[in-house]
Amino acid sequence: MKRILLFLATNLAVVLVLSVVMQLLGIDQYIAAQGGSAYGLLVFAAVFGFGGALISLAMSKWSAKRMMGVRLIDQPRDNMERWLVDTVRRQAEEAGIGMPEVGIFESPEPNAFATGANKNKALVAVSTGLIQRMRKEEVEAVLGHEVGHVANGDMVTLTLIQGVVNTFVIFLARIIGNFIDKAIFKNENGGGIGYFVVVIVCEMLLGILASVIVMWFSRKREFRADAAGALLASPQAMVGALEALKRAQHPEGLPQQMAAFGINSGVPSGFKRLFMSHPPLDERIDALKRQHGLI
Repeated sequence: MKRILLFLATNLAVVLVLSVVMQLLGIDQYIAAQGGSAYGLLVFAAVFGFGGALISLAMSKWSAKRMMGVRLIDQPRDNMERWLVDTVRRQAEEAGIGMPEVGIFESPEPNAFATGANKNKALVAVSTGLIQRMRKEEVEAVLGHEVGHVANGDMVTLTLIQGVVNTFVIFLARIIGNFIDKAIFKNENGGGIGYFVVVIVCEMLLGILASVIVMWFSRKREFRADAAGALLASPQAMVGALEALKRAQHPEGLPQQMAAFGINSGVPSGFKRLFMSHPPLDERIDALKRQHGLI
């Protein structure tokens, strides 16, 4: 989930910066003065929308390393680190991709992620909590899950979807901004301060709403990555890893009256469910068991 949130946050920041650049270069004023020409606006929206997504993709590995404090395993310090590198190397060969960089980041929670613009130059990182709280075969399955993300080209597909979403966010924000600038602020020439403020606010709000589409894709791809983890390790190990994650999310021992105050008090429902980057663990476990006849 952290990988997706980092990508979305970076993408939103890049789009906002590009919007300021468009304002400074006079592109927004020109579009507004033309009455919001649909064709010209759509071209600019596509250029900057896909540009923002591609920049976010190019920065994904760099930003993940720094934001998560990833320490790359260049020279393994112990047998566990050596095993991590050897396991990722074997799985990468089986998946037909180049050897990813392997790293560890400090976190008590069992977690892992993979990112990178090129499937042959990706990054796979695991948390210290994952190594400490999971059995070796479960860690192997988690690594297979992340290698599966890389082999499936999920980050590139996510970028293309984000580019389309960005295009419509930029397009609609400027249509709304042009309308409000003329209808409410009475700026017939277009491109006034009202237009600029409304565009930025609309981009932020529409960007958050549009993330529902990105999250939908993110949830779908988790099932494919789980299948890859089952293939590169074993179905039982992948199921075991997901069940271990479930136990970490829902620790036993909390009184029922206090359950709602736990850090992970349950699966979001209703509107909140639309913003989930991962499907509920129960659904993923059930899908794996059915796929491999473990039920």
